[in-house]
Order: sequence, then structure tokens, then C-alpha cells
Amino acid sequence: MNEEILKLNPTGIWKHFKTLCDIPRPSKKEERIAKYVKEFGEGLGLETIVDSTGNIIIRKPATAGLEHKKGIILQAHLDMVPQANSDTTHNFETDPIETIIEGEWVTANGTTLGADNGMGVAAAMAVLESDNIPHGPIEALFTIDEETGMTGAFGLEPNILKGDILINMDSEDEGELYVGCAGGMDASISLSYAEESPADTEKAYIISVKGLKGGHSGMDISLGRANSNKLLVRLLRHCTKLNDISVSSIKGGSLRNAIPRESFATITIPAENTKAFLLEAEKLTGAYKQEYAETEPDLQVKIEETTLPAKVMGKASQEALLNSVYGCPNGVIRMSQSMQGLVETSVNLAVVNAKEGKAEILCLLRSSVDTAKLDLGNMIESIFELAGAEVMFAGSYPGWKPNPNSAILEKMKDVYNQKFGIVPEIKAIHAGLECGILGGVYPNLDMISFGPTIRFPHSPDEKVNIETVQKFWDFLIETLKQAPEKE
Repeated sequence: MNEEILKLNPTGIWKHFKTLCDIPRPSKKEERIAKYVKEFGEGLGLETIVDSTGNIIIRKPATAGLEHKKGIILQAHLDMVPQANSDTTHNFETDPIETIIEGEWVTANGTTLGADNGMGVAAAMAVLESDNIPHGPIEALFTIDEETGMTGAFGLEPNILKGDILINMDSEDEGELYVGCAGGMDASISLSYAEESPADTEKAYIISVKGLKGGHSGMDISLGRANSNKLLVRLLRHCTKLNDISVSSIKGGSLRNAIPRESFATITIPAENTKAFLLEAEKLTGAYKQEYAETEPDLQVKIEETTLPAKVMGKASQEALLNSVYGCPNGVIRMSQSMQGLVETSVNLAVVNAKEGKAEILCLLRSSVDTAKLDLGNMIESIFELAGAEVMFAGSYPGWKPNPNSAILEKMKDVYNQKFGIVPEIKAIHAGLECGILGGVYPNLDMISFGPTIRFPHSPDEKVNIETVQKFWDFLIETLKQAPEKE
């Protein structure tokens, strides 16, 4: 199916995007795509550098007569988020992404597409390969492991880049220029708990919460979508208090930066309480469907009988775990006061796994205000410490503060207006672009971010709009032609 996208325009981007789909590149497993990009640069006869972290820098000299232009760094990340529907068999470390054209969109067959950030990578490769695009000095910076910790950006050496302007191609709404982003921080919570054996007379069930949309925990956090972990624990806590349920295991979510779509629990219950439990669960499922009728029309809660597990949580441990996860904040915490419609602070209760006496919970906190991010972390810590859990924070990265005197911003506003007859919207984003980190290493860089329209990144519903890829490309090459001059 991937061959069909080769017929789309602009052919340069789609050709390289097909290659990206064919080469597995989940976060922390970028070896093959990094090797390919390195050989790509070398094959073009361009200066190609692999830094100590694994980032790749490819330099292309200015075309004749444009040496006076400021140097531009085209930046994108090589990795993608590996998410698949539960009914899709796909190994992200070995299998290619199968692309599908659906009307005006390109999507994937039951998995994430990798347009985030494959479109940016493909565009940079197309610029490096071209022989008919006028431009000043070009550097292409391909970072690794953006999605699970921004390892590449954090590890970038301070004197390796030469450019004056950084164009990040990792935004997801065509016609918008991004000049700021939120910072983030990971919270990892671990809790050991006592176990006991269930009575032989009890019945066991698997509870499944499925059919949710999920999505990007920054871009989509304001859309009112359900979090499968929150729904599952809400049901468990509610029914435990009424029907004497014992929880054996919980498994929900998989990635800290993806809103969890599916969660599962194995429980036991006295046989005489089974009917009341099923009725109560059905009642709560009806409430869920009513609450999320607009945002989650495919929400499902299934309860199926299973074999009796060997162990269940002790009652005190179970109560502590369910109460703390139930009380953990999730979703939008505060909206920005300075930019209408922008989320300031949020948290994604991303992963809840509990099995064999050990519970692990992962949250991703985001905020454009560092003190608000730290306060949210303290709030989460205070809740889980009441349950006796250990809370660790890691991977904190700064936000990107808008520059009102940006030369590339003014130039790109003019270029877009020239080409398309309107001035692009200027925005900040509630997601972790690498610009914040890169700006810390290179404080004099003039930075901006843009891209084609991508919907539902970090979920198997991810798709990229075909028409906007052409506009994104046309805008990029015209920007390169009209780049600001050196002072």
C-alpha cells in the first residue's frame, strides 16, 4: 500500500516519507533510520556528522549568489510514537508502517502513521537532495528520541551548529506559526503492595475499557477525551465499595505522552455478589457513555469471566492504590491568561500497571509556567505519598519563550501572505517542542516552528492532510529563497 503515496505531490516529500514508513523507527530504536539518513547525506557528498548522542547534522552550502543569507537549520526528530489498536498485530521494531489514502488524508492501517515527525524529516531530506531550490547555508539537524525524553536535544553539543535561524518542522496545523511551547516533566510512581490468595469459591473477571480515541497528551489534552486509566479505576473503586471486589492486576496505557485508550483489570468477587456487581458496572458504563457521548462515541466497557488468579491485592493496599490513582489530577489544570485558548498546565495519567505486588504509575506534566509545573508535581507527590508510594521526577525540560523581535517570524509572515493571501496565525503550543531545549544550548538562535496539518498524533487514528503537505513545502522553499540576510 505504501507505493500509492508515491503518486502524491510534492513527490520529493512523499518519496522520503515512504522510506521512513518502510524503516522501523520507534523511540529509542532509531539505529536503522539514523544509519540510513547518515548514508543519505554522505551519498549526496554533503558534510555529515553524527554527534556523541546520535543526532545527525548534514550541511549543504548556499547556492551561488545567496552566501549572504543567514544560515538556516532545518530541524526534525527521527523517532515516532509506536501505538497500535489491540486488534492490530504489528511489531514496531521489525514491521513497516502500512499507509492508506483515505480521501484527503494519509493514515495508517491500525497503527500510528509517524507523520509526527516524519513529515519534517522528509522535507529536510528533500531540500538536501534538491538541485533547483535557491537557499543560503543549510544545516539539517535530525534529533533522536524526542518522544520519550528529548534525549537528542538534551545531548546536543553547544558548538556543533553554525546556523543563525532554526526552523522546527514539528507543528501540526498548516497556516499557523508557532513561537513558544510548554515545558514538561515526568513523574514515576512506584508502590509495593501485599498480596493474598482469593477464596476458591470466588469468580474472576477481566474488565476492559476500550474504544477511546487517545491522542497526543499535549495537543489533544483540551479536547475533553476520556482517559481509560481514570475510567477503569473509577469503576474499580466504585464497585469495590459496594461489592467486595478484589483486584488482581491492572494494565492501562503504554506511553507517557499518549492519552491512554485502553485499560484492563483482572478482579475476583464472591459468587453471591456477582449479579449486583454486573448491574452496578452496567449502570456506571451507561454514565460514562452519557458523559462522553460527544468526544468518545465508541467507548466500550466489557466484563468477561476468566480463570481465578493465584493472587489478589490485600485490602488495605488495594484501597491505597485505587484511592491515590482515583485522586490523581488528569487533564487540563489551568488555561493560559496571556494567550486565549492555550492550555497553560496539564497532566496525563498515562500508565497504570499493577501486578505481582508492584504498581507503577507514569504521568507527564506540562506547563508554560515553570512554577506551575513544579506545583503540579508537588500535588501529585502529596497524593501518592499518602498511599506510601515513592515518587520520582525526571526529564524536566524548559518551555520556549516567544521572541517578539524575531526576524524569521516577520519574514515568514510576509512570505505566507505573498503566497496565500492571508497572514498566518501566530501561536504557542501546549506540547514539548525541542525548541525550548535547543534554545537553552544555543541562546542566540532565532527559532520558529511550522508544519502540515496532522490530526490525532500519538494514536492509531493519526493522519496527515495531503493538500497541506503541498502548502507546507511551497511555504518552506519560498522561505529559504527569501531568508533574512546576515547583518
